[in-house]
Amino acid sequence: MTKKLNRFNSYIYSSLILITVLSTLCNKVYGQSVNSKNPPNFVIIFADDLGYGDLSSYGHPTIKTPNLDLMASEGQKWTNFYVGASVCTPSRAALLTGRLPIRSGMTSNKVRVLFPNSVNGLPSSEVTLAEQLKKVGYGTACIGKWHLGHKEKYLPTKNGFDYYFGIPYSNDMDNIAKLKSKEEYMSFWQNRDNIKTENFNVPLMRNTEIIERPANQNTITNRYTEEAISYIKRNKNKPFLVYLAHNLPHIPLFASKEFLGTSARGIYGDVVQEIDHGIGQIISVLKEEGIADNTIVVFTSDNGPWLSFKTDGGSAGLLRAGKGMTWEGGMRVPGIFWSPAKIKPGLISDLGTTMDLFTTFSAMAGVPIPKDRVIDGIDLSATLFENLPSDRNDVFYYRGTDLFAMRVGDFKAHFITEGEYGMFGERELHDPPLLYNLSQDPSENYDIAENHPEILVEIKEAVKKHESKLVKGKDQLVDRD
Repeated sequence: MTKKLNRFNSYIYSSLILITVLSTLCNKVYGQSVNSKNPPNFVIIFADDLGYGDLSSYGHPTIKTPNLDLMASEGQKWTNFYVGASVCTPSRAALLTGRLPIRSGMTSNKVRVLFPNSVNGLPSSEVTLAEQLKKVGYGTACIGKWHLGHKEKYLPTKNGFDYYFGIPYSNDMDNIAKLKSKEEYMSFWQNRDNIKTENFNVPLMRNTEIIERPANQNTITNRYTEEAISYIKRNKNKPFLVYLAHNLPHIPLFASKEFLGTSARGIYGDVVQEIDHGIGQIISVLKEEGIADNTIVVFTSDNGPWLSFKTDGGSAGLLRAGKGMTWEGGMRVPGIFWSPAKIKPGLISDLGTTMDLFTTFSAMAGVPIPKDRVIDGIDLSATLFENLPSDRNDVFYYRGTDLFAMRVGDFKAHFITEGEYGMFGERELHDPPLLYNLSQDPSENYDIAENHPEILVEIKEAVKKHESKLVKGKDQLVDRD
């Protein structure tokens, strides 16, 4: 009887230990901050047109990015991280809504991005990450490039952000030269004398008011950093989201006097190194204010490098092509996650996308995902906190409203390919599709479709399933004044 009782007590004790361990693990992995009295802060730093190969931690030999490199070593460096589109407007819509831009209508086959004469912007029916987090008391700031509608009803302050400071679209717009043809456009950029901040009449806004026009782009990177730091200091006693979207290194390239000539890579390297310096300042402030351990910082880019601008554009490293295209160089970007007390350091080769930030951060903050719409983001918490495998197994490569390619696991099929903005490379349909094993051939050099027809069948079935349930949003980009 005593032996049975001892065995029973031992069983109860072991069970209690197991339950405690499992409970702790589940809370740590899946709900570290859900219903917590101290939910995490989020800082998203979004570069513009920075390529996969433009950071020293991603292989660039002459651009020095020590602060981002340290973030990558102390946190997680993702090598298969993707954006929702290969150009500005739809990529930004994807990040903030957690949805493929074709669902919101923020992509078009006629106009690839919004312009200063565009009529529309992000539909009010879309739910942004800022709106999500405000449901549970977050302070929210958008600093930098918006490019989701410049009219007041489309600005960040109408999309969940308490505060906005930045340029509402790309820094090359409002060009006083009034270029009309491709030839005029390319000729203008070949003359360095044209690249003066006063030649681009872009507005700098605070909330809904224009405070400077043209914006002084020589100092814009530093001012964005200062604004981010100021907001963090003012809001350190409550949870916050800072979405810092730099206008650079999109052309035209500008850097402050302190950074001009500091990089062996030229002006492009100067710009990237100034952005890196600002990130180091932000990290330092988080530490000084005692909130670094409860803040998650993400760095990525909106799409790949603008190759037609040669040394004024960036590099996709070993990846093929760049901005505007659906080859890997157009949509695979650096992805760095940093949080000293939360994120488990590691080199992550699993799949992730900027759309996953919406779902992941909502889960961490304890905000239910909207049930009335399709959300394409996946919760990456298990990978970030414990290095467990990512639940993402696919990537859709849309160009406008057409699905050009799809990745499932290691394999990517191209149904359509086309050059950058029509400047080079004609549109070409592929039947059978091109097929690449991206784990073995990230440069997409060796078409293996002939040897793996079964993989093409699997990917085509995945496309068919996706398209059978797809509801396309109304084109928001085509209408202009």
